[in-house]
Amino acid sequence: MGEITISNDVAMALDPVLFARAVGIEPDEKQAELLRSTSRRVLLNCCRQWGKTTITGALAAHEAIYSPGAMIVLVSPSQQQSGELFKKVAEFWKQLPGAPEATQESLTRLQLANGSRIVSLPGSERTTRGFSGATLVIMDEAARCDDELLAAVMPMLATTQGRFIALSTPKGRRGWFYKTWTEGGDAWQRVSVPATACPRISAEFLEEQQRILGTTVFEQEYCCVFHDDGDSAFNSTLIQQALTLDFAPFFT
Repeated sequence: MGEITISNDVAMALDPVLFARAVGIEPDEKQAELLRSTSRRVLLNCCRQWGKTTITGALAAHEAIYSPGAMIVLVSPSQQQSGELFKKVAEFWKQLPGAPEATQESLTRLQLANGSRIVSLPGSERTTRGFSGATLVIMDEAARCDDELLAAVMPMLATTQGRFIALSTPKGRRGWFYKTWTEGGDAWQRVSVPATACPRISAEFLEEQQRILGTTVFEQEYCCVFHDDGDSAFNSTLIQQALTLDFAPFFT
């Protein structure tokens, strides 16, 4: 990007898209929408290889640099996955000239001179309960995180009015991510990004993947479709139909 000046530094503080460009990302339309969103609750249902780790990593780095005293928690089903997101955040922080220096840095934690902290956690209810005062929580592979983990991380935002961003590809019609996507109401901003809306994925590649994976897996991985679990004896539509109370009585 070149030298950081007062004018473009203020502009980047106000517009995360400019920050993303400064650290080497050219966001597409949907990515720019997510970067500029101010919603406190966001669900991102996106295809594989859309760049969800990259774009949320940029969001977390922007928060840490331009919101002094920020507390950012990165969580996913495993420490390895959380660690990949953390690496992205640290990479973007290092790429920005003039960013606050680190006062503490490890493979899972980063503390900056402006008081901001970034913590990477594995997806265990037991290991996440000790944290509080988060201003931003990012949950990666959220459809694969259980309800207990959600219950452990949401209270971190209780006193800060902080943001919670959950990103994932679908994983069946089960769990909190599916339920919130379908029944969560207007409190949640929902962003859906199928592979056909990603300019970096070719039609030829998608045709090949559909032949290899089959329709059901392909639609889950690349089309943002919630399918029934393969282990279920009955599909969810039949179960819902069986639960109806609208039937004629046997006896009058």
